[in-house]
Amino acid sequence: MENKWYTTEIGRFRTVAIFEGVSFLLLLFIAMPLKYAADIPQAVDIMGWIHGGLFILYMFTGLNVKMVHDWPFKKTLLAVVASIIPFGPFILDKKILQKEIAK
Repeated sequence: MENKWYTTEIGRFRTVAIFEGVSFLLLLFIAMPLKYAADIPQAVDIMGWIHGGLFILYMFTGLNVKMVHDWPFKKTLLAVVASIIPFGPFILDKKILQKEIAK
């Protein structure tokens, strides 16, 4: 049977991380300017909820990866910090997750 990317903990975490990262960028660079420059606060309301849900999912899938793969504290902390920095999840994917999935 072929191993699909979504059948592993790291594969699922990578997917959630990308969606979370995109939602954060949309919130910062699309929804926030729409709220303050175009007086459309609904953009932040909607994108904020979407990003919030993805952030929670990111934390749960990250915790699952930490437990299953016995990640050390430092690597886990880097994953948490990556979630609050713009472009952080993409850097995490490039520097850590792609290497982890190749193991």
